[in-house]
Amino acid sequence: MAAPTAYSLIATDLDGTLLRGDDTLSGRTRAALARVAGAGGRHLVVTGRPAPRVRPLLEQLGGGGLAVCGQGAQLYDAGTGRLLWSVTLDRELAETALGKIEAEVGEVYAAVDQDGVDGLTLIEPGYLMPHPTLPAVRVRRRDDLWTRPISKVLLRHPSLSDDELASVARMTVDSLATVTMSGPGTVELQPYGVTKATGLALAAGHLGLSPSDTIAFGDMPNDIPMFDWAAHGVAMANAHPELRAVADEITLSNEDDGIAVVLERLFPGPGDRGTAGLAVRGAAAAPGPAQ
Repeated sequence: MAAPTAYSLIATDLDGTLLRGDDTLSGRTRAALARVAGAGGRHLVVTGRPAPRVRPLLEQLGGGGLAVCGQGAQLYDAGTGRLLWSVTLDRELAETALGKIEAEVGEVYAAVDQDGVDGLTLIEPGYLMPHPTLPAVRVRRRDDLWTRPISKVLLRHPSLSDDELASVARMTVDSLATVTMSGPGTVELQPYGVTKATGLALAAGHLGLSPSDTIAFGDMPNDIPMFDWAAHGVAMANAHPELRAVADEITLSNEDDGIAVVLERLFPGPGDRGTAGLAVRGAAAAPGPAQ
């Protein structure tokens, strides 16, 4: 596929994509996003993190604008500090889905993200947070997970891999919930039919933009619907093989400023001649195995 022209909407995942492993944004990536803004483009965060876990990160990006959170279940307005839209996962359906999965694979450990701008992440005994920088509250028993409306359930299995657990969950849960895998140790149940694509479409509509205006960046299978919706999908070098297989382009890793490499090509500045060669175009030309 030929290299894309400039886009009006830059949609980026956070973990493993825009952010480095220590949750920071590099100076080069910050400068590339400034180029986008200077050219009149919009940057939209599209993440699995719930709104309360995104708010501090948005301060690194200027503190304003919209963000799609919770795998598409929330549209958060950082400027006003409120949710413009949210959908919750029915808690009885969530319990039923967990029971069906455990009937197939044995005990799993669960956590939930509560709905709302002040919602907590609750984890039951045995559940280990895959991202140690994210705050969580440990509860005494599973019933305590359901005390308030939730946007999603996070699952871990003591021995199955993420891919194995996600595969079983998809076959077992059917229409009770949408199953996603958004990172190492992060298999999730979210409201049925809700994906990053549905959230991105809603946010783009608020901005008066469309799929043809959009380039999307990601690293995990939960980004596949977003790639399907956008005109151009760019996977990071560290991306999961499922996402790499459907990407229009593969760039460098999140640790190596992969997003900046592409944005510098699309939004060139003075002295940028020749930067197009820095981006790896086409999945077949991708670097080695995903990490």
